[in-house]
Amino acid sequence: MLTTDFTPIAALSGGALIGLAAVALMAFHGRIAGMTGILTGLMPPIAADWGWRAAFIGGAIAGPMLLTLAFGHDVTFASPIPDLWLVIGGLIVGVGVYFGSGCTSGHGVCGMARLSPRSIVATLIFMGTTTATVFVVRHLIGGLS
Repeated sequence: MLTTDFTPIAALSGGALIGLAAVALMAFHGRIAGMTGILTGLMPPIAADWGWRAAFIGGAIAGPMLLTLAFGHDVTFASPIPDLWLVIGGLIVGVGVYFGSGCTSGHGVCGMARLSPRSIVATLIFMGTTTATVFVVRHLIGGLS
């Protein structure tokens, strides 16, 4: 059975930092903190405003690494799912991001904060699909129960 640790302080702190980053990006650059959109601007053809995009992505990578080093946490990643299925899942998510015109951070964090109807619907679809997937995998297929 898969178990997870209950970490309300870390979760609350992380959520607050994500919100702060989204507000700061909107306040200083007038941009939505959708990770997919930010990352897309770093892919060819590279956007003219690539500097803030690189800094944002760099901070999203370096921040957790620095905290891990500072507090001595050992972060391991283990998945009972074969690597091929993880890659296929990532590709499916990428297709969804493309056709959904944004990702969970853009719609779920920023769009819902702006009360965007499109983002609210997109987030409801994300959450509903996630719930259905977990139910099917854990209870119907029985792979991770």
